[in-house]
Amino acid sequence: MYEAAEWFAQGSVVALTGAGISTDSGIPDFRGPKGVWTRDPEAMKLSSIEHYVADPDVRRRSWQERLTHPAWGAEPNAAHRALVDLERAGRLDVVVTQNIDGLHQRAGLPDAKVIELHGTIHETECLDCGARGPMRATLDRVEAGEPDPACLSCGGLLKSATISFGQQMNMATLTAAAEAAVSCHTFVAIGTSLTVHPAAGLLEVAAKQGARIVILNDAETPYDAIADEVIRDPIGEVLPRLVA
Repeated sequence: MYEAAEWFAQGSVVALTGAGISTDSGIPDFRGPKGVWTRDPEAMKLSSIEHYVADPDVRRRSWQERLTHPAWGAEPNAAHRALVDLERAGRLDVVVTQNIDGLHQRAGLPDAKVIELHGTIHETECLDCGARGPMRATLDRVEAGEPDPACLSCGGLLKSATISFGQQMNMATLTAAAEAAVSCHTFVAIGTSLTVHPAAGLLEVAAKQGARIVILNDAETPYDAIADEVIRDPIGEVLPRLVA
């Protein structure tokens, strides 16, 4: 029996989730052995705001990638559903996610219980005027022959409403995540390499406030040494057991 199961039962759990929780849903991670960036280092440019703004070819490739993004056909898996069970039992305060796929909400978590640090692929945002809209409507324009669709409001550059490398994060979102980390009794990092900041730093914030730290990840992370428990078992198998 993992100690984390007992800590979960005590309530006030905050979960930080990364790409590893969605791999069982068919969405590949980025840095793992079969990760998107491991297989194609050039693909990292698609996640760089500098390259996106400066290079029309990067934008055109980005839109083609969005057309075929695995999130459109993905379904929540057992790990997503386990967090829903934990929330319905009154034990989960909030999920802070680095993912953009929306699978936590699809699994049944209320919007108010999900903090999307890196935004969502389900909407677009104009880099000039800030106008937002449904991603599907813009993808329809791409399929109709617009390789790099412009904002319909101002003609500016459109991208997914996600946070790219080099792009400023939403401070209200980051503040909400930090407040959750400060107040929880147990902080569990699930399927994240804990190498991207400020997301990774939330674990340290929680630890300094005396929270129990649990890491569920198949590879080592920079924070393993300060964790109260590190679990390497497959997330889709172990998380439902911990919650149950």
